[in-house]
Amino acid sequence: MSFWDFTRSPASARLMVDFGDERGLPHAKLLAGTGLSAAQLDDPNTEVTAAQELRLSDNLLRLLGDPPGIGLALGGRYHFSAYGVWGYGLIASATGRDALALAMRFLPLTHAFTVITFREADDCCVLNFGAPELPAALSRFCVERDMAAAAVLLHEVGGKDFVLSSFTLQASKPREGRGAHGAQLGVQRLHGVEPAYGARANCLTFERAWLDRKLPQANATTAAMCEQMCKQLVEARRARVGTSAMIRHYLNAMWGGAPLSLEEMARMMNTSARTLKRRLQEEGTTFRALLDESRSAMTETLLSDARLTLTEIAERLGYSDLSSFSQAFKRWHGVAPQVYRAGMAQGLKEMK
Repeated sequence: MSFWDFTRSPASARLMVDFGDERGLPHAKLLAGTGLSAAQLDDPNTEVTAAQELRLSDNLLRLLGDPPGIGLALGGRYHFSAYGVWGYGLIASATGRDALALAMRFLPLTHAFTVITFREADDCCVLNFGAPELPAALSRFCVERDMAAAAVLLHEVGGKDFVLSSFTLQASKPREGRGAHGAQLGVQRLHGVEPAYGARANCLTFERAWLDRKLPQANATTAAMCEQMCKQLVEARRARVGTSAMIRHYLNAMWGGAPLSLEEMARMMNTSARTLKRRLQEEGTTFRALLDESRSAMTETLLSDARLTLTEIAERLGYSDLSSFSQAFKRWHGVAPQVYRAGMAQGLKEMK
């Protein structure tokens, strides 16, 4: 199961259909192959699968002529109200730090398809958006949409004084022009910040000082109520998809800092470490096995970035030193990480 492979509310699908409707796209063509009707998108009890929303996204891109930048235009419409209690919980949080903690804790309740991680640097904060493993155009669309939506949320949560420091995209800079149905094509800004294309990662950065500022719409009662409802929604999802699947979701979203311990994961999932261990045993696995699985998958992604040293990769994965990382890697893949990386580089040369 991929990080994003879970059901979601119809709010995101509704936004996409409205976006296409404004550009003269028939509902029937937008919803073709999704198994959804326009009436279902207005029903709060409808559950939209990831596959259905991706099919709708692909239809939208194809009908508009697949223009780069369309994800940014659409993402600007994802206001906090599109996320239900999760969005209202962010708005009502006491500080920026509290809002981000709640956001990361309940990421499976969003419409995101990217793997979103957060880290604090010296004087700034960085939100990273890992591209999903989808066809290139669809993956780029998801990255653009999720980043624009996150920028909207940051401004709505932080108030009028919040400012983005930078906006970087791994994609190459698009050419200016227009796609089918007059769709926007080209460079677009996020709240006044122009993207830096061809970057190392898809990132939004902002001042670290914002984390401890009191938010303009803070309300302790509303925040507590929303957090409680988010817990109930996550627990209901856990009951449907299983404990190990939920842990994979969280682990895949946490590779921006030190990996979570069993105790920290239990707190994230609103249970005790003992109960979490028991649930995993019932599903035939352990937290250590899931952590190793996630680390192994992330290692392959990190090794493909030639700009990262092995020591940097070890640190990102939470190992105390390079030796510990190398031993773990040999256990996963049977060879040392430097040998594996050399093989990857050779394979790319032969493909060219």
